[in-house]
Amino acid sequence: MFTAETPMLVVEQLRIVMTGTELDVVDELSFTVAPGEVMGLVGESGSGKTTAALALLGHARRGLTIDSGSVKLEGRELIGLADAELQRMRGASIAYVAQDPTSALNPALKIGTQLREIFDAHPGALVGTSVKDRIAQLLADVRLDGIDAVLKAYPHQLSGGQQQRVMLAMAFACRPKLIVLDEPTTGLDVVTQRHVLDSIRNLCQTYSVGAVYVSHDLAVVADIADTIGVMYAGRLVELGPAARTFQSPAHPYTRGLIRAIPDPSRAHVLEGIEGQPPRPGRRPHGCSFAARCEFAIDECREEFPAERTVDDTGRSARCIRFAEVTRLPLLGALAVREHPPRAGEERPLLAVSELDAVHGSKPILHDVSFDVFAQRCVAVVGESGAGKTTMARSIVGLHNQWTGSISLDGHDLPRDRRKRTAGDIRAIQYVFQNPYTSLNPRKTIGRLVEQPLRQLARMPATEREERVVAALRDAALDATYLNRYPDQLSGGERQRVAIARALVVEPRLLVCDEPTSALDVSVQAAIIELLHRLKVERGLTLVLITHNLAVVRSLADDVVILRNGFVVEQGSGSDILDRPQSDYAQQLLLDVPSMPLAL
Repeated sequence: MFTAETPMLVVEQLRIVMTGTELDVVDELSFTVAPGEVMGLVGESGSGKTTAALALLGHARRGLTIDSGSVKLEGRELIGLADAELQRMRGASIAYVAQDPTSALNPALKIGTQLREIFDAHPGALVGTSVKDRIAQLLADVRLDGIDAVLKAYPHQLSGGQQQRVMLAMAFACRPKLIVLDEPTTGLDVVTQRHVLDSIRNLCQTYSVGAVYVSHDLAVVADIADTIGVMYAGRLVELGPAARTFQSPAHPYTRGLIRAIPDPSRAHVLEGIEGQPPRPGRRPHGCSFAARCEFAIDECREEFPAERTVDDTGRSARCIRFAEVTRLPLLGALAVREHPPRAGEERPLLAVSELDAVHGSKPILHDVSFDVFAQRCVAVVGESGAGKTTMARSIVGLHNQWTGSISLDGHDLPRDRRKRTAGDIRAIQYVFQNPYTSLNPRKTIGRLVEQPLRQLARMPATEREERVVAALRDAALDATYLNRYPDQLSGGERQRVAIARALVVEPRLLVCDEPTSALDVSVQAAIIELLHRLKVERGLTLVLITHNLAVVRSLADDVVILRNGFVVEQGSGSDILDRPQSDYAQQLLLDVPSMPLAL
């Protein structure tokens, strides 16, 4: 492998199939992890990375079976081990951190109780120390302040970042040999994400714990991983040292993923990967990526490429044209996007002035003021709890506990959406964060997109259908989607439907609340480019709520930074990102994960 140390984990030719069939969802998976090493396992949704990660614990999800191969932890085979023995090892020798701590923590038990339960199940982990002292050390290791308050709290009384750090403390409680982390920072703001990543890295180094870090966020993986394995359609297509892989990818799929990632220091046009990966168990003959690959030749479709050594680091790739791919400039061919300065002193389309907002008796926003000018994108940035979503919901009338003024084209908007005119509602439309929950699963795509027209505009059915098809086309979809249901679509397609539903009433302003946070990097790139195209071609104005400063660089003309409900800095995107004035803005930029890319 890439270290002189004896591997902690050895995975050889792992194959996982759909139960009762020969259809595999993971195949030919082999890699090693040394003590203290962090291996990043990356790929799009459906690539098999979470299925592979769970197999490291000897577990297969319902409907799947570990068919063959080997997973050895310190030389001990886990595949085929009795359930009782696996249960004893989980938590003690190998630990798992799930993506969503709210579903992994027991909502009915205090944090202290849940931590103590670990040592009740594994009393041998407390040699030479007390439960109280070990718990105090664990919470200090993950940088949780106010230990007594945390121990007395229920999960819902902690922030998302605090919950995730509690999960890390629980995972490291018994000083395991291996920890498997499944998207542990997805949805976290950059400040909280930085704390969690630092905690993972420090704990692995301090206690010589090997880690497998599963993610679709390559920038995060580049920030923490020593080694990277890139999965596509259930197989590793590239494996090697992270820094070398990101600087000079050998597989076209790795290259495509990297070119799709926004860079906080460079506003290049993002390039998504066309097409969709094959569905699990439906891998085509030959190279699985050939249908989406600009480098594919006939030979690629004949058989799956053998593993080829790329360079003297031991890096390998499953691509017959790897030598040509590694020689290509990575980002040099991507156009740099310019964000022109605002011209003239025209009246703002949207003006927010002295906005104070509360939830019940809790203050959320304090004296927030900013302007949004036509055909520009304003990004509102800040960590979780800053008040970004409350502000967005106040603008569209979904939150009415506020004072101050919000005006559209010079006239004040009522606080309550129900008191706004149909014209005002049409003018400002909202795109929600989660494409999986914002669409009614019982309605077809055609009905979902048509619904705002039925509510806000009077027109014949034939005209409504024409407008629906036109909105889908503007969102890079077509009429074939009209009779499909949300569960038949990918996450990116669902978010395009949500955008089409907002576009169908021809709004002037689109408020987008974290529209890409739940999406793969390639899909994220496509959505960002779609929003930019709509701004240019439709003359649409955007308010983008986000904690991702790399997305801000790609899309925003102007930036407003919120902290604890206050505006701490605002100005043009280039001024804020290149010359931040406030300490907070400077820290946000430092906390953004970055990749060692070769331009």
